[in-house]
Amino acid sequence: MAWIYVLLAAIVEVFWVIGLKYSNSVPQWIGTITAIIFSFFFIIKACEKIPSGTVYAVFTGSGAAAIVLVDFLFFGADLSVFKVVFIALIIIGVAGIKITTDSQPEEKAKSAVGGE
Repeated sequence: MAWIYVLLAAIVEVFWVIGLKYSNSVPQWIGTITAIIFSFFFIIKACEKIPSGTVYAVFTGSGAAAIVLVDFLFFGADLSVFKVVFIALIIIGVAGIKITTDSQPEEKAKSAVGGE
């Protein structure tokens, strides 16, 4: 479930980053602030089971890649071969972090101390 929280945080990040750029009315700013709150809520929940450094790296990397793609697909931003290569590197890095991260570090620590 912790990785679902990281994924949700990254998805919501796309909305609040777009909101920071394009909001120009009170309701839009309220939506942006709400998205920020939800994003950080999901990050906090993920940090209960996954190391915070891992959560932050995956959150920022996947969110940044998603924002670049959304900017290209919906807002007409330029997308070069270099950007695609670097986005692929981010995605590979995020996948690598997920594959090599233990989702339950505190449970292993407890069992190593005395099987609590």
